[in-house]
Order: sequence, then structure tokens, then C-alpha cells
Amino acid sequence: MTTYPGIEELKAQAKRLRQAMNDRGTALTHSAALEMIARQHGTRDWNTLAALAARPDATAKTPLFVGAHIRGRYLNQPFTGEILSLSALPGGLHRITIHFDEAVDVVTFESFSAFRRRVTAQIDADGVSPRKTSNGVPHLVLDL
Repeated sequence: MTTYPGIEELKAQAKRLRQAMNDRGTALTHSAALEMIARQHGTRDWNTLAALAARPDATAKTPLFVGAHIRGRYLNQPFTGEILSLSALPGGLHRITIHFDEAVDVVTFESFSAFRRRVTAQIDADGVSPRKTSNGVPHLVLDL
């Protein structure tokens, strides 16, 4: 499992990069510096790196990262799929977009079906969506 520096260290790296580039006559915005630091650490973008760096390694059972293959339940239907995006949100939540390997039927009626191949949801540190269906089941539960 890859270990990332803390958020403050990553921001400090971006600040040093920005200063060095500006000293050499190349203007660089803070957001561009953050994106460059993310690429240096092998992630797709700053939001992905920030989500990975913010996750306490001691509580992580399975690392979540863009490109990871995961399994779980969406609207109480089992799935396997790939993480397409992952970003940190306030309050310890993350926004995750998953592309399912096989479409998931999100309708429980026998008379018709509605299949989904991709979903975006919020999850907590345990991989469970705070949003629930009318019968109290979380929308998304990852097997971590």
C-alpha cells in the first residue's frame, strides 16, 4: 500500500514548487502547483491525492484509489467495478464514481428493470453511504 505525506506537507510541496517556478520566471498558480504535485505522486488530480493523503492508514482495510477494482452492494444489489474518480469532501466523506463490470438492476419490481453501469455517491471512512433507501439500507456499501 502506498503511503502519502499529510495534506499540509503536500500543500507545502506545492508552495515550494510555485515559488521555485516563479523565481525562474514561469508564473504558476497555486491550483496548477497542486495538480503538478498530484501527478508527481502518481495520482490523476489533486482531489484524488488529497483523498488518499487524508485517509488514516491504520483504519483502511482496502486502499481506495482511482483505477482500483472493488466490490460491494449498490441499492442492495451486489456489484464489482472500477473506481473512476475519488475526492475528499468536508466532514470526512468522499465522493466516489464507480463503473460497474456488469450493469446493476436498480428497480426491485418484477414487472420492469432499470440498469445502471456507473454511479456517483458519497461514502464515509468505512465505505458506507450516509444516504439510505426508504427501508433504511445504505445506497452504497463497499467491501473493504
